[in-house]
Amino acid sequence: MIDNVIKAYNEAVFETDKEAAFEVVNNALAQGLSAEDVVFRVVIPAVEQMMANITRDPDANLAQHFMTAQIAAEVTEKMLLKFRHPPEMIGRVVIGTAAGDLHSLGKRIVMGCLKALMVDVVDLGVNVPAERFVDQAIALEAQVIAISAMMVHTATGENGCRRVRQILRERGLEDRFRLVVGGAPYRFDNELYTSVGADGWASDGISAGKMIVDLIKSMNKESA
Repeated sequence: MIDNVIKAYNEAVFETDKEAAFEVVNNALAQGLSAEDVVFRVVIPAVEQMMANITRDPDANLAQHFMTAQIAAEVTEKMLLKFRHPPEMIGRVVIGTAAGDLHSLGKRIVMGCLKALMVDVVDLGVNVPAERFVDQAIALEAQVIAISAMMVHTATGENGCRRVRQILRERGLEDRFRLVVGGAPYRFDNELYTSVGADGWASDGISAGKMIVDLIKSMNKESA
């Protein structure tokens, strides 16, 4: 049965048909598949496949990836309520768009992927001051601070990632958090992330999800 569920779910996601995806999931539950199996054997592999696809084809349809990430996040959130035992999240991320920037699409794709990959994500919204990124990361015990910027002046300005790095340095917190960035300016200049003080960057929302998960896993190993 699981193979048929995987095939049907993947087809629904490929067509960005959320209703069909949920129908597949609900039918699977009715036939005896557990919520855990739905997440770990159906949803997560689909997200990982999407990550592999965009690695091979960076120009793949952004709207399709957005919907895939959103469907995965919504299915996962509903399935978590049905788990026999609360799942252990692998880590926590605070994410937002830099001060002066109101774009949110890329950020929302990242959030969808992270939620489906068992990462707790706290959305700080758009036009987020540097101090708030740091304060919320501390308060919520996050491992990663993720900053999106779609304009050059918000990516490189003194109220964005540079200021976040400065605050972390001033408070002696640089070893406690990883700072990542994403958005159009970083695609135009692949080394820009280093000049604004970030630890990593991703060319798109899907790749960002994988990069952040890898960072969290690395930090978890270091603290073990």
